[in-house]
Amino acid sequence: MQRICVIGGSRYFGILLVRRLQAAGHRVTLVNRGSAPPPPGVDHVLADRNDPAALEAALGSRTFDAVSDQFCYSPLQAAEAVRVFGGRTRRYVMTSTIEVYNPATTSLPQVAEDTLLSEGTVNPVGRPVDPGLPWRDQEFLDAHYSEGKRQAEAVFTREADFEFATVRVAHVLGGGAQDFTGRLAHYTERIVRGEEIAIHARALPSSFVHHEEMADCLLWAATETDFTGPLNACSDGTLDVHGLTAAITARTGREPRFRTVAEGEEASPYSFDRHYAMSNTRAAELGFPFSPVRDWLPSAVDEALAAAGLPTV
Repeated sequence: MQRICVIGGSRYFGILLVRRLQAAGHRVTLVNRGSAPPPPGVDHVLADRNDPAALEAALGSRTFDAVSDQFCYSPLQAAEAVRVFGGRTRRYVMTSTIEVYNPATTSLPQVAEDTLLSEGTVNPVGRPVDPGLPWRDQEFLDAHYSEGKRQAEAVFTREADFEFATVRVAHVLGGGAQDFTGRLAHYTERIVRGEEIAIHARALPSSFVHHEEMADCLLWAATETDFTGPLNACSDGTLDVHGLTAAITARTGREPRFRTVAEGEEASPYSFDRHYAMSNTRAAELGFPFSPVRDWLPSAVDEALAAAGLPTV
């Protein structure tokens, strides 16, 4: 049994992580602002992480074997977490994102489009950090999501006195109504209703992961391994918008209606005009092999259809 703190695990794969930690027999403390009640038996700390003094006071004398941080988006939040949890935890796992590799938001080494990106493509060790940017402004934070994650990784890597790992999460699918993003529903509903789907003329593939497997990976990262540094979390195999819609067609019998966007025009989610698919080789070598995307995609589509009350064949 370990003492695990989860920051922000109140929905989607975050709440699945909390439940899996409980089922494995760990003592779980959930830190959030009260947006959702924790499962029974979970120690609940009601605090805003953006107020580090209040967070520290709310934590009191609690110490942890590991912290799983689902809610860190900026170098300021990372620096505050380093101060609050320094001497309070042995291990700290930050949930990061595939978006750190998005070439539209940062300068990256040139690679061929069929190359899966390894963790070293974005190295937090030497990553520049600018704490003077308006990271407290939500509009700025939303617009600089990728860079906020990159700089948060860098702060933890360079400043933390605890064992630090960062899990770069691929695009997450599955869960039906639990998927608050609505991105898969965007496709299922439009295909069933015969509505247009806006895509790029040359849509490139990216990496995806099932929400339940993501929770399993975060459980493993917090409690069953001691790796440090970045780790890519994605299923085997890539997926583009045509493969995604083909899976929906197979379950509905309806063909998609595509519209090609003009240059600079916004396309549907998961239509990518730039390459940033990830390699999961490091995860497999460390002991966490991911399943192929083709194994779980049909059930994820069925869940989205059922959540919207849409028929399947």
